[in-house]
Amino acid sequence: MEETGIELIETAIALIGLTQYQTVVNSGGHGLITDEPLEAEGSNTGMNPFSLLLASLASCTVITLRMYINRKMWPIEEIKANVEMFKTLSGTRIETKISFKGEVNDRTKRSVIENSKCMSGT
Repeated sequence: MEETGIELIETAIALIGLTQYQTVVNSGGHGLITDEPLEAEGSNTGMNPFSLLLASLASCTVITLRMYINRKMWPIEEIKANVEMFKTLSGTRIETKISFKGEVNDRTKRSVIENSKCMSGT
């Protein structure tokens, strides 16, 4: 049964050849190489899939926060999201720490942090 109300947002295509784990990924008219590190028998020519996932989450966070901060016209020069993945007894946990460079008072910082929690669903 086909579900209605579905809109395609983006696609990605991954292609792997004979080079051990080196993969070419294309999406949105851009391409990159993913790979596995040498210790995992890869060629270490690009980010591994976990690194790529974390990079995607970090960049999505700072881009969305930049949009929010620009709308508020706050003088924040830089936004940094440090995203870390941990293996736990119950599975995997991802944590994000956000920092700023610029004129950021406590009220503004709280507002941006709360906004980021709404975006991430945490």
